[in-house]
Amino acid sequence: MARKRKTDGRTPRRALWFRTLIAITACGAAVGGLAAYRTLSDDTATERPVTMDEASRLALSRLNLYQASPLKVDLTATEGGGVVVRVKGVVDYRTHRAVGSYQITGSSGASGASAPAGGQLDHGLIVWDTGGLGLAPEPKGDSRPPWQQAEHIPRSGWSARSYTTDPLDAGLQLLIELGADRPDNPLLLAQSGARRLGSDRIDGRDYERFAGPRAQGATPGAGPDGGRSPLTYWVDSDGGLRRVTMRMPGLGTPTAVEFSGRDGRAKLPEAPWGTG
Repeated sequence: MARKRKTDGRTPRRALWFRTLIAITACGAAVGGLAAYRTLSDDTATERPVTMDEASRLALSRLNLYQASPLKVDLTATEGGGVVVRVKGVVDYRTHRAVGSYQITGSSGASGASAPAGGQLDHGLIVWDTGGLGLAPEPKGDSRPPWQQAEHIPRSGWSARSYTTDPLDAGLQLLIELGADRPDNPLLLAQSGARRLGSDRIDGRDYERFAGPRAQGATPGAGPDGGRSPLTYWVDSDGGLRRVTMRMPGLGTPTAVEFSGRDGRAKLPEAPWGTG
């Protein structure tokens, strides 16, 4: 990632709960625009622990992401105060790098900006990896995919920073960590509290909905969610991961990630991470 710059005076930090959550996922393991996807839910399903077959499919999901990348992704994060951030891009789990475009919308006066109700507050290009993210203006009149646009922006043109605890940053950090070059241990997944929540039909395909492993130290049955993991996964019969949502403390709307298939044309740019 490009060199870090001070942006708004905030001290970059990572919440302990999120770091623990990533560690659990790695060891063991709709919002806004999601309304565009047709989903039929099995609301009559009873929540229960996963079977070994279900745990095995969940365990394969991260490896399947790795093998299928580069993948098209959509991320939606609600920042509070009516502000919504949407990122559309491509992630490559072999390099743990991602690039895309972002759009921030919200009501007039949100985040100190002036915009019509529900209007656009900001937009541009975004790159991110395991260490942080970088933002840059979109080149005017350039209709190429973001991964091609980003290649022509020099390293000095990116405003980079480490991750914070904001919903967008937490979602980006989670997304870049989801893929892995080996399957998880299904037995550990089952023992760590993964649960089947129900099933959904998304764009004509059936997916089972799972709660991930519990965070370390969480007591089963305790808390508003019964000690359940804040991560929910939508996995098909082959272990393909379609959707992940993450509930953030203090926010009623979860951050959501959608995977919409491989983009074989995509080549992630070197410029944001280069030495020039």
